[in-house]
Amino acid sequence: MVDSISGSNSMRVGGLASGMDTDSLVEQLMNAERQKLYKMQQEQTKLNWQQDSYREINTSLSKLDDSLLDMKLSKTYNAKTATSTSSAVTATASSSSANGTYSLEVVKVATGAINVSQNKITDSAEFDPEAAIGTQTFVGGTKVTETDLEFSFTTYDESGIAQTHNFKFETTDSLNDILKNISNSDAGVRAFYDEKTQKVILEKKDTGDFHKDGKEIEFSNTFFTQFLQLDQTKEQGGEDAQFKYNGALTIDSHSNSYSLGGVTFNFTEATTSPVKVTVNNDVDASFDKIMKFVDSYNKIVEDVNGKLDEKRYRDYQPLTDEQKKEMSEDEIKLWEEKAKSGMLKGDSVLQNSLFSLRSAWYNKVETGSEYTQLAQIGITTSNNYLDNGKLIIDEEKLKASLRENPEGVYKLFSNDVEGEGRGIVNRIEDTLKTTMDNIYNKAGKSTYTNDQFTIGKRLDDIDARIDDFQDYLKQTEDRYWRQFSAMEQAISQMNQQSAYLMSNFGG
Repeated sequence: MVDSISGSNSMRVGGLASGMDTDSLVEQLMNAERQKLYKMQQEQTKLNWQQDSYREINTSLSKLDDSLLDMKLSKTYNAKTATSTSSAVTATASSSSANGTYSLEVVKVATGAINVSQNKITDSAEFDPEAAIGTQTFVGGTKVTETDLEFSFTTYDESGIAQTHNFKFETTDSLNDILKNISNSDAGVRAFYDEKTQKVILEKKDTGDFHKDGKEIEFSNTFFTQFLQLDQTKEQGGEDAQFKYNGALTIDSHSNSYSLGGVTFNFTEATTSPVKVTVNNDVDASFDKIMKFVDSYNKIVEDVNGKLDEKRYRDYQPLTDEQKKEMSEDEIKLWEEKAKSGMLKGDSVLQNSLFSLRSAWYNKVETGSEYTQLAQIGITTSNNYLDNGKLIIDEEKLKASLRENPEGVYKLFSNDVEGEGRGIVNRIEDTLKTTMDNIYNKAGKSTYTNDQFTIGKRLDDIDARIDDFQDYLKQTEDRYWRQFSAMEQAISQMNQQSAYLMSNFGG
């Protein structure tokens, strides 16, 4: 029997003289040698699993960290709601607006300047606004030239300053393309063609009177006057909105929106009598945000404790490729569930993180207000030891605190100072940063190379050891084959000598 070995030019001779199953013997010997390799590969697999577990935790911590931004804002704890007695006036209140009732009487709403073609722009039933404008016939049988398509017009900004807008088009452009380009420019106007009336509409995008005693859109070129049949003197000018605030202050506004004292009022139509707008604390909105944040924290507590307490099955080691060949997919799945279990059991980084997070929640916060601890606003620790320190919210007590002293709740959570006055959210942020940095040092992240974190260095070391051991296995297998080949050759020589002697003396 002759065989070859990968990576070797030597010939393998097995069993010709001795009758032994040399292949099987060498394989058994090599299986014993490979046990060390399997242990290194299993260690490599477990390190990869541990790395994945760390990074999974870090992803959860990162999501909690991202949610902290909203919890630092005053408006989270001092959300406001505004209700109106009429749909003619709506309002949006900011966290800085004072609670109370506001009265508005809308004298008139703001409108935008508009100009419409005085006549149809064409006598032709074949006029196509999508075709090249140079091929179209306008009113009176006229045709547009290149000169007509180089034009400008003037509008006015909020300060009443004239702004001139220059345009140049080709006769191959369509009317709709030209009007669309004007609309998309910074001129602040909308321009479009209505096929049913065969007229062009030109109007300011913004409402209000920006050019007192004058026109909002000024032009004198032939493209507007001759071809689009627009008459500058026929413009319906824009008007400012006007309203009376609390029966005492009359205010003009370019738009149908105006902010006063942190409340933004929006008008849709004039009113015949004052409209009442009432601003109050939106306790439900603030409560929901705090509840959502606490739920996210409790989920982290549950996940981390789950990893710390997860049972480790030491008899279930990672499967080798040879072992997997003898098992079904379901068997492999069930085996690996146990083999992966307990990768972070009792991990000191996670244990220290949970301790620091609990301290962040429960340590006293010197806010200078009546609230210095969570229990005062209805947030306490669960009495069930199986909850591992999860938080419980007393809805009625928390809402009462938000209603009576939202600023105090805000300082308790978000006081942005150092030392004993540092708010809970800031303390949690500090702890999360420290924890995530520690995990990065152990398990890295996608942008890291292996030499930047502990597990990566161990993986590189194992890779090197595996490579060296595989070289050793090749050399060992070659040695076994050389020994068996030498034995076969010796037996073959002895057989030849024995046959020779028998042929000479036996006859």
